[in-house]
Amino acid sequence: MSKEKPRYTRSAAPVATPFEEARDEMFQHVMKCGVIGAAPEDQKDWFDGTMSYLAERYHELSPKQIAELRILGERFSQPAKVKAAV
Repeated sequence: MSKEKPRYTRSAAPVATPFEEARDEMFQHVMKCGVIGAAPEDQKDWFDGTMSYLAERYHELSPKQIAELRILGERFSQPAKVKAAV
């Protein structure tokens, strides 16, 4: 039996895509800005501004990806659904 320890090589950490970076940044902003539980018209205004900001910041994203980010953000900002006790 060999007394050598097994050697493990570290692979480079995966690089996030611009879409993943934009998504993560948007989620952070949603949590910091109190969008969760805000009035629907306030959420709409907030998302309008945030999506234009993200489109400028991440110019690599297509309009379809920006729309997808908004859908993810709007779903994320909805309050949790609670099942009623029977």
